[in-house]
Amino acid sequence: MDINLLWIPLLPFLGFLITGMLGKKIGNKSVNAIACGLPILSFVISYAAWSRLVYEGTELHWSGFPWIWIEGLVEIPFALHLDGIAAVMCMVITGVGSLIHLYSIGYMKGDPGYHRYFAYLNLFTTFMLILVLGDNLLLMFIGWEGVGLCSYLLIGFWYEEDANCAAGKKAFIMNRVGDFAFLLGIFLCLAHFGSLDMSTLTDATAISALSAETLSVPLLGSVSVISMIVLLLFIGATGKSAQIPLYVWLPDAMAGPTPVSALIHAATMVT
Repeated sequence: MDINLLWIPLLPFLGFLITGMLGKKIGNKSVNAIACGLPILSFVISYAAWSRLVYEGTELHWSGFPWIWIEGLVEIPFALHLDGIAAVMCMVITGVGSLIHLYSIGYMKGDPGYHRYFAYLNLFTTFMLILVLGDNLLLMFIGWEGVGLCSYLLIGFWYEEDANCAAGKKAFIMNRVGDFAFLLGIFLCLAHFGSLDMSTLTDATAISALSAETLSVPLLGSVSVISMIVLLLFIGATGKSAQIPLYVWLPDAMAGPTPVSALIHAATMVT
């Protein structure tokens, strides 16, 4: 168990709370220090975790606390896990994200929604980190939905113009289409694996046991359970990463501030 993992998403979340609630009172300079400094600290911790993974070969785990528990049916903890893929993505999210935060200081100078903008950036960073660090599909889905919410808030940031509001709503609605398929995939995993833990879902023995089970799906006929789960999760990823046919929200998403496009559409969520 390594408590440091919790600090990776917690630091930008603290930045969101402070800048969101106290931003107007503490002034832009303090907002800059908090909103940019905390993601940089998160990057330092991510780098330390990555270094430990590389040099010691040990995946890090924070077992957290019981989150959803129904006796005899399901137990889902709030737990974080850092493996190779998560480590790389944490470095990208906090590293590139910190640079985008710093660039935004000059880009957003004089904007009346200055503190609100940085609060949204910090919140997006938090949810993105939960997405890649979550040790089960449900916690990952919380991060998944959170980045969708933040993309809506940031794309429609200049909400005084109707076109910006429409772009934000378009992104939000199109992502919900993919997210609904993702949620169905989660339900199938729970029904057939009896768990949402990543270790269980990637266990070769459990997958082999389910390989012969099939579902009767309209238009598709008889489909294996494993294939259906993969297809539903893939549709969810299609919406988030703006692939055909769920790509139509991406061109309009440029209505938000330019650093938003760099963070969401180039560096993190779509990637």
